[in-house]
Amino acid sequence: MAVDVVTFGCRLNAFESEVMRREAESAGLQDTVVVNTCAVTNEAVAQARQTIRKLRRERPDARIVVTGCAAQTQTAMFAEMDEVDRVLGNDDKMHAAAWRDTRMAFEGGGKKIAVSDIMAVTEMAPHLVAGFQAGLPRVFVQVQNGCDHRCTFCIIPYGRGNSRSVAMGVVVDQVRALTEAGHAEVVLTGVDLTSYGADLPGAPKLGTLTKQILKHVPDVKRLRISSIDSIEADRDLLDVIATDERLMPHLHLSLQAGDDLILKRMKRRHTRADAIAFCEQVRRLRPDIAFGADIIAGFPTETDEMFARSQALVDECGLTFLHVFPYSPRPGTPAARMPQVNGRVIKDRAARLRASGETALRRRLASEVGATRHVLIESATQGRTEHFVPVAIADGVQGHVQALRIAGHDGERLLT
Repeated sequence: MAVDVVTFGCRLNAFESEVMRREAESAGLQDTVVVNTCAVTNEAVAQARQTIRKLRRERPDARIVVTGCAAQTQTAMFAEMDEVDRVLGNDDKMHAAAWRDTRMAFEGGGKKIAVSDIMAVTEMAPHLVAGFQAGLPRVFVQVQNGCDHRCTFCIIPYGRGNSRSVAMGVVVDQVRALTEAGHAEVVLTGVDLTSYGADLPGAPKLGTLTKQILKHVPDVKRLRISSIDSIEADRDLLDVIATDERLMPHLHLSLQAGDDLILKRMKRRHTRADAIAFCEQVRRLRPDIAFGADIIAGFPTETDEMFARSQALVDECGLTFLHVFPYSPRPGTPAARMPQVNGRVIKDRAARLRASGETALRRRLASEVGATRHVLIESATQGRTEHFVPVAIADGVQGHVQALRIAGHDGERLLT
């Protein structure tokens, strides 16, 4: 293949990698590897650097382009790597012109850095990856990018800029096109998804968008929403959760902590009670719903008692899937200047949180035994239920949804 893409980080990065692959190949790039980086943690940045060095050893003649959030926020560091041929900005990477310029730079010895001011970006060009393989079970539609909030631990607004949204009509058209192409499940994705629409005429909410999709694309089989900030969930979103089974009963929540003082120091906009009340409210509307959540272990000033309150959220919110992030200071963020928790303590707390998450998942798996679930076949060996619970598959057609009776589980996946 003329262009290979190595992707780190979130679902949005995965979507954008497909856009970049298409644009880079259309621009005529040959023997090129694009590394789409993540800046959420120090570990993510370190992994990207290690991968770049490995790629250079394995493919000494290839061109290496580095882009993504870490490339945007730590441009000089990547540009100083001898293995890197070009550093491309996080907005620039989504435009065909940037890839044509990259080809010309390679041919004519042009500049190594092409990173524009992400904070100056005010509009969002919609992208539909027409090259999605036929039968691919799950596809993503990017409806929002950037973030207007400034959580004290987070570098992402400086990697993605301020919040901006894709017009509702364009999103509906994209979902329709993907549905007509035969994709069974469409996932709405963004950086701060529940801020959707604030920059559009009339300021429509995420719930409004979701209702419009389900109304105007009646053939969409499964619509899924990626990570949301529960404090911003609007009335229409709650209504559609309660009334339309095509919206999958699974929400991933940006909780981050379960102690009110830590939440305040994080500059989050919800309290512990808000998180618990939201989960209780949604569970009343959709009793079988599954919740996932992001939780940070070892945020600066976190005591054992504060951590215990975060750990208790697993049970109090009824969480099934946990994404645990050991806190790591990101340069330039306010939290990096706060009193830090010992690294060994952070590692221990992260391990304890993951253990709580594993227990919660096993509890959910056990509760599924005997039920019949509609499973989206992702591969020859695995599928996902409506609730995003993994299922071991012995026989199935990728991309199809099959009604399967759950016979047991192995501690990690359901068995049929």
